[in-house]
Amino acid sequence: MADMKRRHFLQFAGSALATLGLSQWDIMQQGERYQQVLAQSTKRKLALLVGINEYKGIPELYGCVNDVQLQRELLIHRFGFNPQDILTLTDQKATRKGMLTAFEEHLIKQAKPGDVVVFHFSGHGSRVRDRDRDTEDGLNSTLVPIDGNLPPGYPQQGGQVQHIMGHTLFLLMSALKTENVTVVLDSCHAGGAKRGNFRVRSIDGGEKLLPSTAELEYQRRLLGKLGLSPQKFIELRRKGVAKGVVIASAKRDQYAADASFDDFNAGAFTYLFTQYLWQQPGDEAINRAIANISRSTTIFARQSGNFQEPELESNFSKENTRAPIYFTRTPAVSAEAVVTQVNGEQVKLWLGGLDSESLEAFKQDAIFTVLDNKGSDRGLIQLQSRQGLTGQGKLLKAAQKKQPLQPGALLQERIRSIPSDLTLKIGLDDSLGNNIQQAKQALQAIPRIAAKTLGRQEVQYIFGRMTEAKSQELQKSRLSNLPVVGSFGLFLPGMTQIIASSFGTSNETVSAAVTRLQPKLKSLLAARIVKQMLGNTNSSRINVTATMNVVGSQEILGETFPIRGVQKVDLGTSSQTTNSGLQKLPLGTKIAFQIQNNESQPLYISILVIDAQGEMAIIFPNNWSAAEDAALVEGKQKLVIPSAGDTFKLVIGEPLGVSEALIVASTTPLRNSLKALKEIAKSRGVENTRAPIAVTNELLDVTNSLLNDLDAGTRGAINVEGIQLPNGVRGIDTKKLAAMAIAFEVVGTANS
Repeated sequence: MADMKRRHFLQFAGSALATLGLSQWDIMQQGERYQQVLAQSTKRKLALLVGINEYKGIPELYGCVNDVQLQRELLIHRFGFNPQDILTLTDQKATRKGMLTAFEEHLIKQAKPGDVVVFHFSGHGSRVRDRDRDTEDGLNSTLVPIDGNLPPGYPQQGGQVQHIMGHTLFLLMSALKTENVTVVLDSCHAGGAKRGNFRVRSIDGGEKLLPSTAELEYQRRLLGKLGLSPQKFIELRRKGVAKGVVIASAKRDQYAADASFDDFNAGAFTYLFTQYLWQQPGDEAINRAIANISRSTTIFARQSGNFQEPELESNFSKENTRAPIYFTRTPAVSAEAVVTQVNGEQVKLWLGGLDSESLEAFKQDAIFTVLDNKGSDRGLIQLQSRQGLTGQGKLLKAAQKKQPLQPGALLQERIRSIPSDLTLKIGLDDSLGNNIQQAKQALQAIPRIAAKTLGRQEVQYIFGRMTEAKSQELQKSRLSNLPVVGSFGLFLPGMTQIIASSFGTSNETVSAAVTRLQPKLKSLLAARIVKQMLGNTNSSRINVTATMNVVGSQEILGETFPIRGVQKVDLGTSSQTTNSGLQKLPLGTKIAFQIQNNESQPLYISILVIDAQGEMAIIFPNNWSAAEDAALVEGKQKLVIPSAGDTFKLVIGEPLGVSEALIVASTTPLRNSLKALKEIAKSRGVENTRAPIAVTNELLDVTNSLLNDLDAGTRGAINVEGIQLPNGVRGIDTKKLAAMAIAFEVVGTANS
């Protein structure tokens, strides 16, 4: 309980902002009060969306205005909001007065009992002195409007700021006449700074910052309207949130990241949050949705080096609601995109459902299936270009000529097109000093490696020097075996994690470091390509299930399956993963995989594991003396790895950190891949054995072989349908491939 008292994002003290996981949510019971609320006829759905990039006098942000568009398109096309009922305030319009007036006029004055209300804020957060001292530190969190500058001379000198206090937001929520209230806050107050390639959505606050006189007077006016005494106000806010739910993008001591995704910026949380809801087929309880989203943000955070876990707070902590997200029913059909404009055969698309790791497979030439209101296929659209999440496409085939394509039609991925020249983007850290240009030239000389300036561009890793300050910071994060100060190597984008095996000696030159890193960069590029092509768990239409178990027990570490594949046989489920937590596996844990082919046709299976250092091992196939059917699983049959006849065991080993098991199921033979793997097995002297093999220097070759196999299977099938793919891309067909992932964290001990 002591930990709960420290969590107070908006200082609604006494409410448990718990870190979410399905193990917690599974024990929650339906709340009678919410059932009564949902039973009412929802007359209207209102939303106020605020996003601020162009701060003056404090660090500007890049992705907050995009957050507003992400939420707006989601609410319109997935949750049935009328565009006229969504008010957006961005940049110069998002003053303190403008935000408060909009909340009153658009939400409070219009919302009636049973209506749905959404308030979203993306921007900086901070903290000011709380005269009532609801919490031990005596601070209240704030939302920073466009005119919320710090006082001159801060932090040496204090003063009043034009911020909106958490206390004020509590009163605004209290004034709403409906219980169906959702507040989403993609900001934090853990201390603002640039961290690697991220910007943090907060500015430092504390005792020296005071709420403005106007803010306190506004609170007094709201108290009068609500008929609340100051003491009653304190009592209520210390019990919990005013109404509905508050979703915070990060825990109190974490950073809300303003992140780069391919060619656009957005809040890391908002993008993953809205993308998940596009993919969700049918209704899901808000508690389970946030738990699943928490898993996605945790995996993204550990891969990027910025640890960020969303939290949910409800005013019904004892009843624990199972109401749907936004208190609104969702369509039973999931989607990657939606048609927003139609002009003959030319269409404009919003691509809000695309997975962040697969965006570059949707630059152009990708194919989408158009769905009717019942979720049946009615045509095909080919993507011609994409800028951010806005796409231009062409209608290739319309199944129902009598029903012209209309805006609002949902689209599902059919074929992704992976560029043959996909690159690995490496950011250049300021710690390189005068060697930045030299490092850029050395990296650019490596095929398919792109050196980037840090800032608004996406990077997968950062090349930099281990400084004394950085080493001390990493020591506080309990990282062991840190490289020596002065050495060059690779950091994750948030600069809070390193690729330990990438660092050299302290006297190494930049050119020598880049030369030494070439094999590592080649492996990391291959892993990036794998993730581009193997990210279709949500979109594949193959019916297959994969589980990872602890050997000798009934414990299932993770289970994953393509949603659209299992829906073909109506298993009555709406989630692709039954165990959503990121499992912590101690070194030495023995594991096994089980693949169930639920199709009537055979499937060719591959199982790969990519560890925290970007290295890959092939778990299956592993019978290097057999023909191509060694990777075959017949229809309605089960594959267990290791099988009873295998002499090897799968044991969790180093490195520590997040690893991913990738399970590939293809309807076409993977001949080139198997041939390449057999050559590697022969070079290792294990061609006559059954055993997994590590793939190091050959990883890029194996990856290209796998892509070629999948592309050949795709092209052979789509020619019958009259679909054409140009040269220079490799196509991945959702009807031919299922790619599933189970992520887990390798830890040193069971209690790590």
